[in-house]
Amino acid sequence: MTRILFVAILSLFAADALAQGNIEAGQRKAQVCQACHGPDGNGIGDPQYPLLAGQHADYLAKALHDYKSGVRNNAIMAGFSAALSDEDIADLSAFFAAQKGKLRTLDSGR
Repeated sequence: MTRILFVAILSLFAADALAQGNIEAGQRKAQVCQACHGPDGNGIGDPQYPLLAGQHADYLAKALHDYKSGVRNNAIMAGFSAALSDEDIADLSAFFAAQKGKLRTLDSGR
């Protein structure tokens, strides 16, 4: 019984580590994202493409999963996200979340 509990707890930590993603791997995987979102997720100056830099990783991951499943409807993102694994999504989310974003809160813009 103790071994089963230990394995269960260990698998939770492993799943959490995977969900957090790898920033360096995400940077490599983000090359295809650069055309619309810029090299660091701060955009290319076209307001139709969202800024990704500095967003929360869990928000970014949910958005990518939603594009992949069709919950969010965007033909371009559906095509890109269809080929992403859960690990790819975690890595991309970690990379963009780690970037310094241009977005500001009311308090941080002062």
